[in-house]
Amino acid sequence: MIEVQGLVKSFGAFRALDGLDLHVAPGEVHGFLGPNGAGKSTTIRVLLGLLKADAGQVRVLGGDPWRDVVALHRRLAYVPGDVSLWPGMTGGEAIDLLGKLRGGLDETRRRELIERFELDPTKRGRQYSKGNRQKVALVAALASDVDLLILDEPTSGLDPLMEAVFQEEIAKAKARGRSVLLSSHILTEAEALADRISIIRAGKVVATGTLAEMRGRTRTTIHAVFAQPPAGLDGLGVIHDARLRGDRFTGTVDADRLSAAMAALGRHPITSLTVAPPSLEELFLRQYGDAA
Repeated sequence: MIEVQGLVKSFGAFRALDGLDLHVAPGEVHGFLGPNGAGKSTTIRVLLGLLKADAGQVRVLGGDPWRDVVALHRRLAYVPGDVSLWPGMTGGEAIDLLGKLRGGLDETRRRELIERFELDPTKRGRQYSKGNRQKVALVAALASDVDLLILDEPTSGLDPLMEAVFQEEIAKAKARGRSVLLSSHILTEAEALADRISIIRAGKVVATGTLAEMRGRTRTTIHAVFAQPPAGLDGLGVIHDARLRGDRFTGTVDADRLSAAMAALGRHPITSLTVAPPSLEELFLRQYGDAA
C-alpha cells in the first residue's frame, strides 16, 4: 500500500528526510512514531503529493504520489492533526463534499459515525471547536470508500471517550481490509492499534517491526520480593542491572534468557514476582535515550 525507499527531502540546508524507508502492507495498521521535527509530517506530505521528493522511490497504492495525485486521492483519505473547514459550510456538507472527492460515501456508515462521534452536522464550520472539526474529518474519512487511511495525529482535541470510539472504528476499518498509516503522539493509542510500528529519528526510520519483535530485541524487567533474601547476587549473572535492596530485587534480562533467569531466581523463596516486557513508550524513549 505504501512503499518508500531511500526518501530524501531537504529545505535549503536542512535535510528533513535522510534516506527514509517505510513499508505499509495491505490490511495493516502501521504506527509511525517520532517527536516533533523527526520528519513524520514531511513524509506524509510527500505521500500525499503535497511535496516532491528530492531522491528515493515513493509508491502509494501502486502509483507515484507526485504524478498520480488526483487518481490516488480518490482511493485514500487523510486526516490532519489540525483540521480547517469552510466557515460557512455545515459539517454535514463538508463530509459529503470530501466523500465526493474520494470514492464516494457509505450513507449507513455516515449516519452511524455521526451518532458515535456525537457530532451535530448542522453546525457551520466557524461554530465548531477543534475537537468537533476533527470529528468532521474523521467521519468523512471513515465513511469514505477508500483503500488507505493516512492519519496524522487524528485524535488531537478529542476527549478520552471519543478517543475510545476512534480506536474501535479503526479496528472496524482494518476488519474491512483497509490499510492505515497512523502517526500519533499518543503511544498507548499506537500500542493498542498498530500491527507494526516504525520509529523515526532525524529523518530516518531507526526501528521497525511488530511490538513483539521490538520487545524481543529489548530486555524485560523483573521485580521480585524474596521471603529469604540471598546473601548476594552470585548465581544471578544471567540478569543485567541486578540490584538487591533488603528483600526486593530488580533487574533486566534478554528475552532469550528469561527461562534461565527464572531458574536462577527460583533457587530462593519468592513471595512476589513481576515480569514486565517493555511498553511502547519505553521502546520509544530508549531509541531517543540511546541517541542522547
